[in-house]
Amino acid sequence: MSDAPSVASGSADVPEALAEPTRRVSSRWVSSVVAVNWGINVAFFAPINVLIGLQATAIDESQKEAILSLVTACGAMVALFANPLTGALSDRTSSRFGRRRPWVLGGVIIAVAALLVMSGATSVAVMVLAWSALQLGANAMYSTIFAAIPDRVPVEQRGSVGGFAAMGQTLGILTGAVIGFVINGNVPLGYLLCTVLIALSVVLYLFVGDDPALPRSLVSPWKWSEFLAGFWVSPRKYPDFAWAWITRFLMFVGNQLTIVYLLFFLTDVIKHPDPAGGVLVLTGVYAVMTIATTVLAGRWSDAVGKRRVFVAGSSALIAVAALIMAFAPVFPAAVVGAAVLGAGFGAYLAVDFALLTQVLPSSANRAKDLGVVNIAASLPQVIAPTIALIAVTQLGGYRVMFILAAAIGLLAAVLVYRIKSVP
Repeated sequence: MSDAPSVASGSADVPEALAEPTRRVSSRWVSSVVAVNWGINVAFFAPINVLIGLQATAIDESQKEAILSLVTACGAMVALFANPLTGALSDRTSSRFGRRRPWVLGGVIIAVAALLVMSGATSVAVMVLAWSALQLGANAMYSTIFAAIPDRVPVEQRGSVGGFAAMGQTLGILTGAVIGFVINGNVPLGYLLCTVLIALSVVLYLFVGDDPALPRSLVSPWKWSEFLAGFWVSPRKYPDFAWAWITRFLMFVGNQLTIVYLLFFLTDVIKHPDPAGGVLVLTGVYAVMTIATTVLAGRWSDAVGKRRVFVAGSSALIAVAALIMAFAPVFPAAVVGAAVLGAGFGAYLAVDFALLTQVLPSSANRAKDLGVVNIAASLPQVIAPTIALIAVTQLGGYRVMFILAAAIGLLAAVLVYRIKSVP
């Protein structure tokens, strides 16, 4: 195992691309990052919440849960490797356009092509391949735009900027739900709208993004052994990074379990007369609460200089939301659950991101290390659909699935206090 950075750091003069940022970023720069996060999540959640479910039902209604789980799990496996890989490659990129922008551009091109293929997919195999390609492109965008924040934002502003970035994610989720509702079952139209929106989302960042170039002289010779070893961050040497990874993993497993079968939960358990419309209502409530808490919690956390209490509290709220869904399977209760889930996850996204940037091992490898962190968000997309499928079909149904989600969220709330270097 080697913890050495892949970018040489022997120069006494640290280049701007590697220096710890001290100048507050502009609202225009923040807007560009928010827009990219919005576009990525439109492309993720319109398919996950509605479109893939409709395609799965059209292919084989009796196996719709299994098809949805297979497609999303295969895509998440790609994300598992694509996120840290593209992040690490962007750390070494010495383009005159910067380290991050070339990867945002390349990622959106792949994502657009994959969405167009998904729009015409009528078999499970094509869905798996196209969704995997979408995960590759979107995760190349995500890993690099994620790393742009610690690249350019000073520590005392990261909670606020993290809150706005999380707001972009939430708006993307809401937009995805709107798309699922307005298309009235027209799956190709839904994918076309996703394609247009993700393409538009990158324009501002590509043209105004502050992305200093890394001098080519500071890029060390490529060695596969060092490159692969760099993906291992020693828990013994960096224990706080390890605990931050574990808590993030648990949080995303719990959250994913709560939402993965939402369309089917409304259809089969609540018996909602318009499941896609129900998804829109729940997502709208979730989005309003998330947007409110991301901005509020991010700024509050910056002001008091504390992170862990916010992360623990938000984890507990997510557990409460899952329990509401478990024991009150009626639509009004689901609306309350969506509000609680949004409040918890919004606060979590803003503050946990700021916490994570404070435990990164190396400024030279921010995107690679954040890519390793993002495995904690991608791996649950593989694990949670499998747990959900087993819980729903073998262990007693949706109530068991939601109880598992609550237990996992509460465990995350406890373990965040193992992080010692961040208050």
